[in-house]
Amino acid sequence: MTAARTYLDYNATAPLRIQARAAMLAALDLVGNPSSVHADGRAARAVVEKARTAVAALVGARAADIVFTSGATEANATVLAGGWDTIFLSDLEHDSVREAAKRSGARVVKITATQHGTVTADQLTGALDAAGGGAFGMRDSAFGKALVCLQYANNETGVVHLVSDVAAVAHAHGMRVHCDAVQAPGRVAVDVAALGVDYLTVSAHKLGGPKGVGALVIVDGAPLPSLIAGGGQERGRRAGTENVAAIAGFGAAAALAHDALAGIDHLRTLRDALERGVVDATPEAIIVGRDALRLVNTSCIALPGLAAETAVIRLDLSGVSVSAGAACSSGKVGHSTTLAAMGLAPEIARAAIRVSIGHATTHDDIAAFLAAWKHLTSALARAA
Repeated sequence: MTAARTYLDYNATAPLRIQARAAMLAALDLVGNPSSVHADGRAARAVVEKARTAVAALVGARAADIVFTSGATEANATVLAGGWDTIFLSDLEHDSVREAAKRSGARVVKITATQHGTVTADQLTGALDAAGGGAFGMRDSAFGKALVCLQYANNETGVVHLVSDVAAVAHAHGMRVHCDAVQAPGRVAVDVAALGVDYLTVSAHKLGGPKGVGALVIVDGAPLPSLIAGGGQERGRRAGTENVAAIAGFGAAAALAHDALAGIDHLRTLRDALERGVVDATPEAIIVGRDALRLVNTSCIALPGLAAETAVIRLDLSGVSVSAGAACSSGKVGHSTTLAAMGLAPEIARAAIRVSIGHATTHDDIAAFLAAWKHLTSALARAA
């Protein structure tokens, strides 16, 4: 018999929701190609469009603005490959944005983050001044076709950015705005109109849908070349037959994530209980970003002297799944650009782990983590 485990790594991927699995299984029985005009094709098309409507509702967009992709990485790459002359972004962005910017051929201008791990309108203004100089018109013309990239919430710290303020400055300078909102849906309200962005990306597996499917939101027909050509699918934006089953699961998870916002205080209660327990057991522990606006489900915890990889492995052996603050798609623990951008000392950055909760998390899960945390830190204290 397998011992029960406590899963607290929702920012990496959330457990598949039962309703999403059911929607996927039902879609797998559909034989038609959604581009076909016969009854079988129309049945598959209906599933895709139902999901499109659900994803659109989740982010406050029109269904016509939604382009299904293989995930947020592809969606981000599509935006960054849009033929930009200048791209503004900070080291807080996900690797899929920063690496795509490096490969875009554009001039990449760094935005310096605050010590709280945020990018504000003032930070963007400072980057514009430093990179352009001169008068307002001369500065704007020097950037050409420009894009500002700003995530909605950071995947490591959970810190939420005031995207609308930054977008207002960008638009005043004739720039487009891209928002990687992967960590936000179901944890904070997302509305593309309120955010004022031109492009927004989301991923199904962060909110209880399947892995390998996401969406790019192109707001009100903002200009953007297609990354994949060769067919008319997704209104000519992304060629290739749609993954109907995955899209069906995405739609089901999106509808549930939208409804879950009404009970978001439950997640905040669980997160706050976890952080209180950590600080009570280890007063020297640091909650990164604690004084900033954060997602209700995310805690970035650093205990000086306890390496992140050691904590992750020891907690795993105790049956608790968390990740290192610097963990990314490689599954390795390395240098965290986010924590470095916040100005944290290297020894603190190397100690940071991320605990992220979600729809299936219970009070018992929090208790299990705290028990494992106390066991781990007590053992280290005895060995010191």
